[in-house]
Amino acid sequence: MSRIGKKLIPLPAGVDATVSNESVVIKGPKGTLTVPLPPHSHAELAAEPRSIVVTVDHPEITKNNAIWGLARQLVANAVAGVQKAFDKQLEFVGVGFKVAMAGANALNIEVGFSHPVKFELPAGISATVDKQLVTISGIDKQLVGETAAQIRRLRPPEPYKGKGIKYTTEVIQRKAGKAASKGA
Repeated sequence: MSRIGKKLIPLPAGVDATVSNESVVIKGPKGTLTVPLPPHSHAELAAEPRSIVVTVDHPEITKNNAIWGLARQLVANAVAGVQKAFDKQLEFVGVGFKVAMAGANALNIEVGFSHPVKFELPAGISATVDKQLVTISGIDKQLVGETAAQIRRLRPPEPYKGKGIKYTTEVIQRKAGKAASKGA
């Protein structure tokens, strides 16, 4: 049995859930999210502790066990997202590396290319810019992470000078250049 999958997902006050055969709809103060359930997984509403229970067909099969934990965590992330938005912070490191808002849902990014890159934010995602720091936020954890990864992919940090776009929690392992090996 999946240790993660068999845990109940508590529904706090102000959050409502509607369960159908193939999806779970979560409504809360921040918005509404629909979570499609993976194959062979099912969800039910439990009345007594007011929670959602996720189950699978044939839990003894290893693949179904993995899907069980995945389905439970996707629904739990949706419940957490409609209460409090998820966010990721990116830092722009390098001389001349700039970022600014271009309208309400686009970023104007200058990271050493011959032209600035205009990055359109997907629906449901917002961004705030503070000098070299960009905060991506939204209620869908998966979409927030993917949007931050797409921005980071424009210029990932390089190991010699550390220039590039990095997560604020990321530690760049620095390499010594050619000059360090010629010491003796």
